[in-house]
Amino acid sequence: MKIVFVGASKFGLHCLKEMISLPKCELVGSITVPQTFAISYRPQGVKNVLYADFKSYCDLNNLNCLVMTQGMNDNLILDYIQSLSPDMFIVVGWYHMLPKSWRDIAPAYGLHASLLPDYSGGSPLVWALINGETETGITLFKLNEGVDSGEIVGQKHTEIFREDTIATLYQRIESLGVGLLLERLPHLIDGTAKLTSQDERKRRVYPQRGPEDGQINWDHSAEQIYNFIRAQTKPYPGAFSMHENHKIIIWTSRINNNKINISLTPGEIKNIENKIIVGCGKGSLEILEIALNGVDIPAYTWWSQQIEIAGDYGFS
Repeated sequence: MKIVFVGASKFGLHCLKEMISLPKCELVGSITVPQTFAISYRPQGVKNVLYADFKSYCDLNNLNCLVMTQGMNDNLILDYIQSLSPDMFIVVGWYHMLPKSWRDIAPAYGLHASLLPDYSGGSPLVWALINGETETGITLFKLNEGVDSGEIVGQKHTEIFREDTIATLYQRIESLGVGLLLERLPHLIDGTAKLTSQDERKRRVYPQRGPEDGQINWDHSAEQIYNFIRAQTKPYPGAFSMHENHKIIIWTSRINNNKINISLTPGEIKNIENKIIVGCGKGSLEILEIALNGVDIPAYTWWSQQIEIAGDYGFS
């Protein structure tokens, strides 16, 4: 079966590499985008922090690859697709809705990093961590005109651990997703796959997120802020707060379980037993690693310098 692969992320490239050896899977082409690209919901463009260079890999392996810089309905794109005569699209690590003009050429199947219909839409793993979920997964489904609403081909589940960050969770989901695709794609190819409609009553749709959405609200509880920080840490831009007109990115934290009786207002910072503690709406948080002006430093080192320079001010 002739397949066109559509993707732009490391996850997608991992899938592409594994698919090459599948029986009856003839990869006839790939479509990707540059690391920074325009998209409807973000006029200033998007920088893909999980970007993978599909073009270089495809060139080395004698695979067709088109780097898309036009709209998806541009005649150049449609002519390229038509020339490949695909029987199917596989879509992984892609940020655009697949238009009807593509789906009229061949059916399309994609991986989405949630247990659909829940957490449809953008940034599903980030939202799952922010919301303190204890389980998530990945879904292989048929693309249609809706937002992640097509029939389900298969799913795999995973626990979200207390110590997970977006990096560790993404790595686990990627592994599950590759396995799910390799397990179910042969059934799609030979026509034996069983598809299941989604239960619309269980759908929650979340928006995409950008770097500006990472500002911390210290009126929230320590538990909420801990989840907020781990959901947006590396490789993403990070949760942040302002201090003396400087943007401080907080990479790692932990809920303060210090038995010393302390009372801090939200955003107030104190050095307590050489730990940098910040007051929250409920409880307090120890911050461990931060970034200032693009440089990662321990929070203790940064705060010691701030006390000497500016005095004992909190986050705003």
